Amino acid sequence: MAPLLPLQRKRRLCLRQVIDAVRYICRTGCQWSSLPAGFPAWTAVYYYFRRWQQNQTWVRLNEAVNRADRLAADRAATPSLVCVDSQSVKLAPRIFEHRGTDGGKRVNGRKRQLVTDVEGHIFACRVHAANGHDGAQAQALLATGLSWGGRLQTVVTDKGYRGRFARHLRACGWAHQLGSRPPSARGFVPVAKRWVVERTFAWLNYFRRLAIDYEFTPASHETGLLIANSTMCLNRLHPN
Repeated sequence: MAPLLPLQRKRRLCLRQVIDAVRYICRTGCQWSSLPAGFPAWTAVYYYFRRWQQNQTWVRLNEAVNRADRLAADRAATPSLVCVDSQSVKLAPRIFEHRGTDGGKRVNGRKRQLVTDVEGHIFACRVHAANGHDGAQAQALLATGLSWGGRLQTVVTDKGYRGRFARHLRACGWAHQLGSRPPSARGFVPVAKRWVVERTFAWLNYFRRLAIDYEFTPASHETGLLIANSTMCLNRLHPN
C-alpha cells in the first residue's frame, strides 16, 4: 500500500497507524472521538481520512488490492463480468440530507449500490437516498468500467435495472444479463452469479460502521465501503 500513499515529505505520524485507526473505526463502529489511546489523535486520523477521500487515494488503494487479490486467485486483473445490485439501509437519526423511503423494503434511509466481480470484490459503489430508482442511479457506477482495460463485456442485474439502464449498457457495448430466480422456485434460491453480490452485502454487515449509515454525507459512506472491501482483500492476501 505504501507506493499508493502520498509520501512527498516526512511526517510525525505513522501512516500505517492512521490506516489501522480508520479500519478500526470501520470495523467496530466507534465514534471518531472515541478512538483508543494506542492510535494517533482522532483529529489527525479524520484529517487523513477526508484528505484521501478528496484526492481519490482510497479509490486507488481499493483498485490495487482488488487487482492483487484477483491475480492471487489466478484471474485477470480486471473483470469481464460484473454484477450490480442495491441494498437499502437505515440512516442514523438527525441526518436529513439524502434521506428517503424505500417503499418495497420499508426502509427509511439510504440505498447503496455495488458493482462486484464474480469473486465479490467491490469495484464501484454509490450511495443515495433510498427512494431513488436503481437503474437511474446506477448509470454513473459503470463509468469507470470503460477504463478497466477494455475487458468488461457483461453486466448481470435483477429486473429493477431494465429500461434506461439497459439502453445505457447497449450504448456502451456491454451485454445485459438478467439474473432472476425461476418462477417455480419456493423459498430462498441462490441466483447464478448474482448471489455473489448478495454475499458481499452480508459481509459488509460485519463492519459495524456500515450496518447503519451513520455518515452525514453519502461520499463518506462510499469511502467506508471501499475501506471494508480493501480490508477483506488484504485479509485474504495476508491471512497471518
